[in-house]
Amino acid sequence: MSRALLVGTAPPLQLGYEYTQTPPYDAVVIGSMRLSELLQFQNEAVLQALSEGLPVFLYTPGLPASPKNRALSASLAAAQRELKNWGVVFTDGGQKRLITAKQARELRAAGQKPAPGAVLTPLAKEILEGQT
Repeated sequence: MSRALLVGTAPPLQLGYEYTQTPPYDAVVIGSMRLSELLQFQNEAVLQALSEGLPVFLYTPGLPASPKNRALSASLAAAQRELKNWGVVFTDGGQKRLITAKQARELRAAGQKPAPGAVLTPLAKEILEGQT
């Protein structure tokens, strides 16, 4: 099983990784975030992983919400869009399987395709499309 750096609390569902707090790791899983963490995202380990091209997954049920304050809700939505633009893959941990670059290479070598509804990291998508 691949190792992932866990940020926040562990998701209640298995996302396919063994969680660790020390390198080396193949991905980062953000299990939860507080309002301030989302609004002013500065997690060095996550930013470093993104800069190195490692997949970063965010467990969406662990995100904060503010449905009673429209302005705050809009700011939270904007922060989430920014994370997506950086390449963070959002997942609910449900039926969708996360496909990393390593798994995409294995699928491609075996001549297989990911299951319907699978979530692909940007690099995994390029690999499966034959661009890398």
